[in-house]
Amino acid sequence: MVRTFIDNIRRLSSFAILFAALTSCCIAHAQSQVNEDASSAADIRQPGGRLVLVLPFDNRSGQANLGWIGDSFPYTLDQRLTSAGFLTIGRDDRQYAMQHLGLPPDFRPSRATTIRIAQTLDADFVVIGSFNVTGSGTPASRIEVQAEVLEVNQLRMSPPLKDSSELSRLFDVENAIAWKVAGRMDPHFAVAEQTFLAASGGVRLSSFEDYIRGTSAPTSDERLKRLEAAVAETPSYTAALLALGKEQYAASKFEAAAATLAKVPPTGRMALEANFYRGLARFNIARYAEAASAFAFVAASLPLPEVVNDEGVAASRQGKDAAALFVQVIAADPNDADYHFNLAVALLGRSDIAGATREVEQALKLHADDPEATELLTRLQATHGSSANLKSILSAGGFDPTTRIRRTWSEASFRQAAFQLDQMRALQMATLPPVQQAVQYTQLGDEYLAQGLLPEAEQEFHTALAADPKSAAAHAGIAQVRERSGSADDARAEVQSSLQLAPNAAAYLVLARLDLQINQLSESAFNVANALRLEPDNSAALGMKTALAARGQGLP
Repeated sequence: MVRTFIDNIRRLSSFAILFAALTSCCIAHAQSQVNEDASSAADIRQPGGRLVLVLPFDNRSGQANLGWIGDSFPYTLDQRLTSAGFLTIGRDDRQYAMQHLGLPPDFRPSRATTIRIAQTLDADFVVIGSFNVTGSGTPASRIEVQAEVLEVNQLRMSPPLKDSSELSRLFDVENAIAWKVAGRMDPHFAVAEQTFLAASGGVRLSSFEDYIRGTSAPTSDERLKRLEAAVAETPSYTAALLALGKEQYAASKFEAAAATLAKVPPTGRMALEANFYRGLARFNIARYAEAASAFAFVAASLPLPEVVNDEGVAASRQGKDAAALFVQVIAADPNDADYHFNLAVALLGRSDIAGATREVEQALKLHADDPEATELLTRLQATHGSSANLKSILSAGGFDPTTRIRRTWSEASFRQAAFQLDQMRALQMATLPPVQQAVQYTQLGDEYLAQGLLPEAEQEFHTALAADPKSAAAHAGIAQVRERSGSADDARAEVQSSLQLAPNAAAYLVLARLDLQINQLSESAFNVANALRLEPDNSAALGMKTALAARGQGLP
């Protein structure tokens, strides 16, 4: 059987499957209560096929040294399309499909081959494209890009989607193309182009080049060199930090890996994967308490079996009883021999011979050629169910069964599980009254704003407005997105829409900040005062008050 991407992601954790079943029951009971407004909100979050494959763009510049630009398009488009609610197929699975079809990694497929790749991966859409660079190496160098979207089920190709700019504004071109692609695939897509353009802020173009070259370099030394350069020039570059930490871990530089991965912000999208590898790095240098803490951080958000297993293993290496964690793991994935073996070892710590025997027998049913499990079963049988000589029987000859850690992070499983949970959350919310839906989506938008994820935040605010067009908080949220993306006039328009619906501190503070930027101190102070009248303890408003006072402007 071909190991396709979809085969991989369908192997979801039982916790997600159970959650889906409970959600379906809830929806079946409540769906009759949901009005048309709520249904329209759910429609925005639940369009048809959402699985997207982005292929590297063809380099038509005639300059081989610019090939990295073609490789960068899948990275940027994957990020932006994920923020728009699509599930994208990662680089590893894309390369696997091409290898399975006998294609070299740098092959640029024809339309027929593209369809074969898409069908191998069960993609709903495929994005292909090309770019050309003129005047390379001069201040006038420009990049011209065109992309096409193949709708696989209909075998229908979109008209070319084009954009161009100075080469120094590559981020803008890639984000603009991503925005056009998202709108082509989802007619309900409502996020503004300017929001996409602002999404790559803070990363230097040279760092981006080093990152792209570093992730695809053929040797570990070159990967490390490139990724270290990317981080050195842009220390807050989260994707580069994660890639560098993983590469350091692969090179057995465990202390360095843990230190690098600790710099990935704990609230960002990449925090879970970073902490999984940070846990492994700490585990490999016997820092078991720190490893357990890192794994627990991941499991709290996404309790995939391999993550909870590793949390249990790290706990057991500290002499703690981790049996409950291994029970949780087996409930999620009962067909993994190592998980049963780990529970058997944990039960031995309780002197539960019967339970340990049961679990090691199950492990051997799943993997008969396991010498350690076979030896453990033999010794358990030698106890005849008595714990009197358990320790001496088990340890004779230096035998020491220990719990087994998982050292690989399945990116496909993680992304699918996270995507599935997002979809189930949307279905759950669809059972709520429209006003409550809007509150929930606005809260999610605020969380994304706090992480600096502008496209994700705007998506949530638009969904809130689809549920309740009278949500002042959602308009205030969009105003903050417009403010951060540099669209001052649009931000003021959203503030006015928000305040017409209901006075609120968030909207007043957007006005206050915009006025402060153009040195209209009295107007800014007026709006800060309005915010404080509504929320006297609002920390942002109090900070603005202090900033105004420092410039000699008091509040009215």
